[in-house]
Amino acid sequence: MYDPAQLRTFLAVAQTLSFTQAARRLGVRQSTVSQHVRRLEEAAGRQLFARDTHRVDLTVDGEAMLGFARTILDAHERAAAFFTGTRLRGRLRFGASEDFVLTRLPEILESFRHDHPEVELELTVELSGTLHQRLAAGRLDLVLAKRRTGDTHGELVRRDTLAWIGAPRLRIDPDRPVPLVLFPPPGITRARALEVLEEHGRPWRIACTSTSLSGLVAAARAGLGVMAHSRGLIPPGLVPVPTRAGLPELGGVDFVLSHGHRREGSREGAREAADALAAAILAGGDRLVREAGAATGQDGA
Repeated sequence: MYDPAQLRTFLAVAQTLSFTQAARRLGVRQSTVSQHVRRLEEAAGRQLFARDTHRVDLTVDGEAMLGFARTILDAHERAAAFFTGTRLRGRLRFGASEDFVLTRLPEILESFRHDHPEVELELTVELSGTLHQRLAAGRLDLVLAKRRTGDTHGELVRRDTLAWIGAPRLRIDPDRPVPLVLFPPPGITRARALEVLEEHGRPWRIACTSTSLSGLVAAARAGLGVMAHSRGLIPPGLVPVPTRAGLPELGGVDFVLSHGHRREGSREGAREAADALAAAILAGGDRLVREAGAATGQDGA
């Protein structure tokens, strides 16, 4: 009943909330994306997106279609792999930023390992900046990490906004330096937080530094200070800082997939495995932010 190509297009639009970005991701024309969405809506008999000249949003029926689309595509891909007899092998060095530790990424990785048991998956969890450095040095094959909005490297998985977060009872004194809970360099959220405070002439001090997200969350829950964090991935026990605190806007952040350089003579198995894992993450990319936000009682972004 539902065409897999149309469902893949639907997921790409749902994840980017942009027909233009979806077309770039899929390598097709924007008119093709519009056609696929229109035909899928006709097949479903429901409107899946509310769109105008400025923005695209999922409707209630569109939200429902997300789960169905993933299930249908997963079954389609499993059947194709079974009947073609394709079995991936090799060692795959995958890096994921700290942001995804508390999301549905483990479920995606578990499903990938179930589908490809002969792939040796090695996971590295690190700061986004560090992961990009290791990828460039040839020490990783695939990276899921943050980039600043406006940068072009990597394939967009999800776009989010950054927010100041802290303990529910935390109060920021406008006459004292802002207490910050930060990742160390080269953390992307750290750099952005310091930039906007400097741009607005707001004094600050570092109250806690940790390479571990759990360490930062513990410090923030204890009321030591505020964190710059993805709005759709706010950890339990922390909330956005009220606007009355007067903290400057942090802007946006992109979550992207980046492949290692495919040099001549590189491991073919790792390249194929990286492509397969990237496809699985892109297919479930909306879960990484949307369902994480819902699980922690946040509204997502």
